[in-house]
Amino acid sequence: MQPFLRPGRFVDSDHPLVVEFAERACGTSRDPLEQAIALYYAVRDGIRYNPYSFSRDPDTLKASHALVSGESYCVPKAILLAACARHCGIPARIGLADVRNHLSTPRLLELLRSEVFAMHGYTELYLDGRWVKATPAFNLALCRLFDVEPLEFDGRQDSVFHPFNRQGQRYMEYLVDHGQFDDLPESLFFGHLERCYPHLFAADAPPLLGDMHREASGSESG
Repeated sequence: MQPFLRPGRFVDSDHPLVVEFAERACGTSRDPLEQAIALYYAVRDGIRYNPYSFSRDPDTLKASHALVSGESYCVPKAILLAACARHCGIPARIGLADVRNHLSTPRLLELLRSEVFAMHGYTELYLDGRWVKATPAFNLALCRLFDVEPLEFDGRQDSVFHPFNRQGQRYMEYLVDHGQFDDLPESLFFGHLERCYPHLFAADAPPLLGDMHREASGSESG
């Protein structure tokens, strides 16, 4: 279990911001199950989901960066949950999967040129002798906006996206699971994304919104 308990490059569970967030969010219980549940909801609703925050800069995938930004997409949010869990002594790892979002927005479809979301991130936590999936991506306000049942987490059953929304429309379909990792596999992650969305990585590709935000922040701080 040691690889799933120690800090990593992206799962930077020893970062001061992560430590502070985890200590505040885990609650007063010393029960790992109760702590995991509290951390899940803190990450789910405390960090706003924004798919347009994706950047080609690897540093934006760190758990600490999600806290600095206050918003992110599924992968850094999953990494943040894993980092918080590790700080609390709960073994945690990152899962990656390709999913098809049947209710994606026209803007996102235009950006990706596909309804397949490659490298969707989720977390697995080791609780009561077994690995349990947790998906802290979509915050409660977003679910209400799109009339989608928010994902709950009880620490005992897998919390993964629903196949249908409240109206019975097809919602999320899991296509390929790439496995679970002690830290984000950078080469696999970006390599697969480039194969799925070559236009986003082309030499003449316009800056992504996440890249633009990153560059603006850097210029302001410099």
